[in-house]
Amino acid sequence: MTAPGEIVYFEGRFVAQAEAKVPITTHAFNYGTGCFEGIRAYWSPRQERLNVVRLQEHAERLLRSAHILHLEPPPGLTVERVGEIVVDLLARNEYREDVYVRPILYKSGATIKVTLSGISSDLCIYTLPFGDYLDIRSGLRVMISAWRRIDDNSIPSRAKPTGAYLNAALASDEARARGFDEAIMLTGDGHVSEASSSNLFLVEQGVLVTPQATDDVLVGITRDCVLALARERGLQVEVRRVDRSELLAADEAFLAGTGVQIAPVTEVDGRTIGGGGLGPVTRELQDAYLKVVRGETDEWQEWLTPVGAPETAGAGRD
Repeated sequence: MTAPGEIVYFEGRFVAQAEAKVPITTHAFNYGTGCFEGIRAYWSPRQERLNVVRLQEHAERLLRSAHILHLEPPPGLTVERVGEIVVDLLARNEYREDVYVRPILYKSGATIKVTLSGISSDLCIYTLPFGDYLDIRSGLRVMISAWRRIDDNSIPSRAKPTGAYLNAALASDEARARGFDEAIMLTGDGHVSEASSSNLFLVEQGVLVTPQATDDVLVGITRDCVLALARERGLQVEVRRVDRSELLAADEAFLAGTGVQIAPVTEVDGRTIGGGGLGPVTRELQDAYLKVVRGETDEWQEWLTPVGAPETAGAGRD
């Protein structure tokens, strides 16, 4: 048995976590020139296995981010290969609990030149046991941050650049310093964008509303799951611009993301949202989502990639 997360993927091999180190001259360390994904895998007692959620979509977005950022993947690194490595890595670590997976494509070359093209890139992936990142039952107290969401013309919002998350960290830190659980970020022109590291949904008179992609949101994979589950249930859905005051007047609000899952928002800037608890639409979508990812239903099985025995072929650690 290995300790959870002891084995990682680094420079084309599965190695002990202690062996996975980068020099201080690494371009990504100096300038944040990398992109990443956050992936969840859930242990299903019913199925007696670990299931990775939306693995193909995460792998596709990782390589799409790399394309936008001139991060040339190592030779042979396809969407299929990324998925194979993730599944193999989880199997090697022998998890029987919920897990977070963090793949990072980064500029591994040693240079101080401020550029992207012509610098070698590499892939690393690590995992760790991961439960609820935020309170998904009682509700979150959030504030509208003074930090604005980075504009797509500054840093691409359809990618997940490592360096761009300083923007999210500033907003999140501001919120916690003021006694809130999370921050909501506005666009440069003052419309609602997203939380510091998750998408935002509102419920207004039974209609599910979420900000549009052109308002600098990351087009989240959990966001897509929520939209699919809502439409399956016959809910009216609107993807459009959202005003600040509209958020304050919502009947329900919740965050959606790989880390936060589906987490209700019960207060914004000191104003109670709805009845101040888990609203009926939020509860229904949360319950449906968690049943799917935890393998408690036969619906939406195409979202889940099962983890079996570790691979014996290909590059690996003895």
